[in-house]
Amino acid sequence: MDSQTNSPDPSRSPLVSRKTVLRAALAAGAAVPLAMTGAPALARTFAETGTPVEVTPACDDGDDPTPSQIEGPYFKPNSPQRTSLLEAGTPGTRLTLTGYVFGLACRPISGALMDFWQADTNGAYDNTGFRFRGHQYTASNGSFTLTTIVPGLYPGRTRHLHVKVQAPGRPVLTTQLYFPNEPRNNTDSIYDPRLLMAVRDGGGGREASFDFVLDVPQDPGGGDPSDPPTGGTWAVGTTYGTGATVAYGGRTYRCLQGHTAQPGWEPPNAPALWQLV
Repeated sequence: MDSQTNSPDPSRSPLVSRKTVLRAALAAGAAVPLAMTGAPALARTFAETGTPVEVTPACDDGDDPTPSQIEGPYFKPNSPQRTSLLEAGTPGTRLTLTGYVFGLACRPISGALMDFWQADTNGAYDNTGFRFRGHQYTASNGSFTLTTIVPGLYPGRTRHLHVKVQAPGRPVLTTQLYFPNEPRNNTDSIYDPRLLMAVRDGGGGREASFDFVLDVPQDPGGGDPSDPPTGGTWAVGTTYGTGATVAYGGRTYRCLQGHTAQPGWEPPNAPALWQLV
């Protein structure tokens, strides 16, 4: 397991590189192409100080998954499906949480169930209804977004969010997410620094990010190794295995990591995925 630090550990770079590359590639469809950036940037590399923050276990083949934590006494099943827990006139500081769900080989998991619940701004849980409770499913690229508020404090605990995450057909991960620089982090017996979100001010409130690594075995190559490489002309929606060759712009490229092609991932724009032959 990685420990939470305020600066990246250079010795861990071989482990984080695969996750970093894949997360940057996932964002390429709606952001600046990889070829135009100095280095792939994780949404999780920001902090209030601007210093990179390493959170969750670095994703690598066979690495440990995100730590689990106790469910606590306030979980309720059958929450409504929604990505925003806000209601009209909801008091509190707005919080937007984004991130991805990965398996053990750092490949994103689509359709993963995520069930969130939390206290309101006064530190109280709604145990009769479903205020500040809701579930959603990760997108095809493994991403999720939750709009809520910063939870309040109550005796014995620091600020935290509860979540259950389940890949299709796999066991449930139950855990909690924490805020950096909270005075009660040091006195909360349940608090685990590996579950710190990266948080900053922005968007009229606070913006946070966290990536989950589930205990889900995956083929790092993105497909059945026995399958022959897919050739032809590069096309959106096509699944390419490691070693596949494609034609694009009059040149030939070899696939470095198995994936399903999306807009913005054309070979010249995604050197993390394609190598000129």
